[in-house]
Amino acid sequence: MSLPLPFPTCSSCDDVGMGGLSCSNCSIFNPPDPACNPNIFVCDGNPENPLGKGQSSIGGGLALIDTLALPTTTNNGSNLGPLNPITNFTFSCTSYSPQLFKALPKNITGLASFARSKLSLQTQFSTALSTPNIVSLCFPSSPKLNGPGLAFFGSNGPYYALSSSSSKIDLSKFLNYTPLIVNPIAFGDTEINYRVGTPSSHHFIGLTSIQINGKSVPINSTLLTIDQESGFGGTQISTATPYTRLESTIFKAFTELFVKEAAFSPFNLKVTAPVKPFNVCYHAPDLTITTVGPSVPIVDLVLHAKDVVWRIVGANSMVRLKNKNSVNLWCLGFVDGGVKNNLVNGKDNQKTPIVIGGKQLEDNLIQFDIASDRFGFTSSLLSRSLSCTNLALLKK
Repeated sequence: MSLPLPFPTCSSCDDVGMGGLSCSNCSIFNPPDPACNPNIFVCDGNPENPLGKGQSSIGGGLALIDTLALPTTTNNGSNLGPLNPITNFTFSCTSYSPQLFKALPKNITGLASFARSKLSLQTQFSTALSTPNIVSLCFPSSPKLNGPGLAFFGSNGPYYALSSSSSKIDLSKFLNYTPLIVNPIAFGDTEINYRVGTPSSHHFIGLTSIQINGKSVPINSTLLTIDQESGFGGTQISTATPYTRLESTIFKAFTELFVKEAAFSPFNLKVTAPVKPFNVCYHAPDLTITTVGPSVPIVDLVLHAKDVVWRIVGANSMVRLKNKNSVNLWCLGFVDGGVKNNLVNGKDNQKTPIVIGGKQLEDNLIQFDIASDRFGFTSSLLSRSLSCTNLALLKK
């Protein structure tokens, strides 16, 4: 009985999206994989921790090919259907090291890509199943308390949620869209520069201004556009970044205006000593809790048109900090991303002035529609008395 080779060969590295950085002999494994042919060189696959820095954030390994099965949906998206096997699925694995998993949540065993690349989940599924290259995501605010979220592949909807009265609501009807923008320069996206001379695989949108309680944050507008030669500038969406990062001058103007607006009625908030990584914190008892989180100034991200606005309410702008050491705070969940890094090996926290992070994505339905080059967002589902845990498929 002969086994199919589970490794993409060196000649096919570009085809499977590995970039052809280098190749190795699969016999490096000890004990060697039974499907390894020591006479054939295969693609290196080096998993990276997006929250890490330097060589310690890179794992050594080889690209592998296997079959992955995902549940389908039936009844117009209302029910889970049978598993659909996807053959020739490309992935990579590496041995565990504490440094490689540094800064990742506990019990994480792997990473999945939703980027603009051949290896992303949605691209591989789209290719294998002949479906549109689309992924829609809904992240719960507290997976431990509220359960998991959902990812939908290859579909524009419907995405049903159940209201408090158990009626079905199609969340796709609430999506607003803005164009996805391609950054022409990939350099600096990852520790290993796989893709010399190719566009970035990150997702960018055209943010034109930030408003707090309807007042514009003063921003150097050149930071909001992508330089076509250096790739510097613009606004990125990153599910791997915990909190939205703002370039230092933007961060200073943003926090100053937020603090000023929060000091006025009806909020009447006074800042207190912050806790890292945050710079603006308030005593928790001073804040009023509403159905959309703590009552604080509204943050609006104005996109390609004045009427296309991504609204960030208190549940997404504020982070609760409480521990046994008498820390009882609500902190503004935006962090200082530093200034432009002129070094050749600058990573994207210096390359991209604004990176919208995971906290700001919670209980929002978001959609990366790469097939149509657009990004969809609902703003907080809490404003509609819903959340990601209301998705109908999670109730089955």
